Order: sequence, then C-alpha cells, then structure tokens
Amino acid sequence: MKNYIITLGVVFLSFHTYLHNNPTFVSETTSHGKCKDIIQGKAYSKPTIAWISIPAGTFTMGSPLDQEFRKSNEKPHEVTLSAFKMSKYEVTFEQYDMFCEATNREKPDDEGWGRGNRPVINVSWEDANAFAVWMGCRLPTEAEWEYACKAGSTTFFNTGTCLSTSQANFNGNTPMRECCLGVDRGQTLPVGSFLPNAWGLHDMHGNVLEWCSDWYRAYPTYPQTNPKGPASGAHRVYRGGAWYCNARQCRSAYRNSFGAWYRLDGIGFRLASTL
Repeated sequence: MKNYIITLGVVFLSFHTYLHNNPTFVSETTSHGKCKDIIQGKAYSKPTIAWISIPAGTFTMGSPLDQEFRKSNEKPHEVTLSAFKMSKYEVTFEQYDMFCEATNREKPDDEGWGRGNRPVINVSWEDANAFAVWMGCRLPTEAEWEYACKAGSTTFFNTGTCLSTSQANFNGNTPMRECCLGVDRGQTLPVGSFLPNAWGLHDMHGNVLEWCSDWYRAYPTYPQTNPKGPASGAHRVYRGGAWYCNARQCRSAYRNSFGAWYRLDGIGFRLASTL
C-alpha cells in the first residue's frame, strides 16, 4: 500500500509539472451565457457579435455582361444559398484585441488611427480565419458575401448607380462616371459610421477590404447551390473595397485576391455563421 501511495504521488507531481509547462485551453459557458477562455487559470471573455439573419434565396452572382466597368472575372451565374447569419459590422480592434490577449498573439498595428470601434486592419487571411474559429464561427463564402452586400439590388452598389462619401468610406476623388466628387479621408472610420444596406449590414462598400473563405478562381458557367470555392489555390478572395479604393473597386460584384499571408492597412474581415 505504501508503494502504491508513493507511485500515485509521483504520477500527480509529473502531471502537475506537465500542466505547468503546457497550459491548457478550455472553453466554458458562464451563468450569464458568455463564453470565456481559461488559460493558466485566467479567464478571458469573448467579444459579443451583433448578427444579421440573411434569408435564403437565389440571385445572379457577378455583373451583367453589358454593365459598364465590369471585370472579366465577374461572369454572371445563378447561385442559390441557404439562410445564414452575417456580422452586422466588420470585426473591430476591440474585438480582435480580446482574441490576441486570450491567445497570446501580437496585436496588429492600427497605423496611429485608433483602435476601439475601428475595423481591425493589418490582419492576414490566416489571422482572420483563426479569430473566426476561436469565436466558433467562420468567414463568409464569396457567394454569401456578394448576396448579403447586394441585398436584392442589381446596380453597381446597394445604394444604386452611385456611391457617395456620405454613404461609404472610399476615395471620393475617384467616383463613378457622372457621380459627384467626395472626400478622401485617408484612413478607416469606426464601424457603423454610415447607414446600413437593406438587410441591415454596415460598411459592405468601403472602409476595409474583407477576407472571404474561398480560394480565388474563375466563376463557373452553371448554377450552383451553396458554393464554397475550390479545394485549394494560391490566393484567397477579398471583397468590398477600402478607404483608399476608387468607387469601381467598391462595386458589389468586384472581386480580387491576395495570398493568405498578406497583411495591409486596408484589409479586415467580418464573420458568418450557419443557422
């Protein structure tokens, strides 16, 4: 019996030493329903996300073949989507900084513009995806993003044929043809600074580019249901335009891509979740 007790003591000390050198990462739900991470005994609250429910539907993804300023990679095709949720705002510095503190990551640079309620910038696709996983969510697919941005519209923007700097944060010195000049603010603005689109989403045009989950590729010619993009690729899709972009680059159908490692002072993201 004495040897048995001694053996248990050795095992306990070994296990205690292992936990000390290898901190665990545990998720729990508190009595008030907020999720917390516990790392080395310290609790970190996860940020609250304001969600908008996006209805199921079918739309034409891409831009009409006769639409002025369209790009060749915007081939129109029919897409049907199930209902999902999308975050009302772009993820903010305040929200992302909580993630960094909880996971011991380096906080991204705010370029001196301020943190708090401004959209997080200088985050790679890999950073954005890690945050989404930590939150139990995901990045939106490219199809979900465009569907949510358009919110039933078929024009250049969900605001119509013109986009003004009283409606979005972009380089107002380069508006669409026959549209009014605006201002060039030269930096991001706090999320929600402008009115939302018809479905209640803010900043789908301008402010920061937004990472999507898809690898970039040419569109198919046939109808699709809940497309997720190719299984692999060289670059990840981004959407939406940024504070420095011209109006054409803020169009609902405009698409482009960066390497998943790329960071920029004009790129951030928002979240999506399956209902």
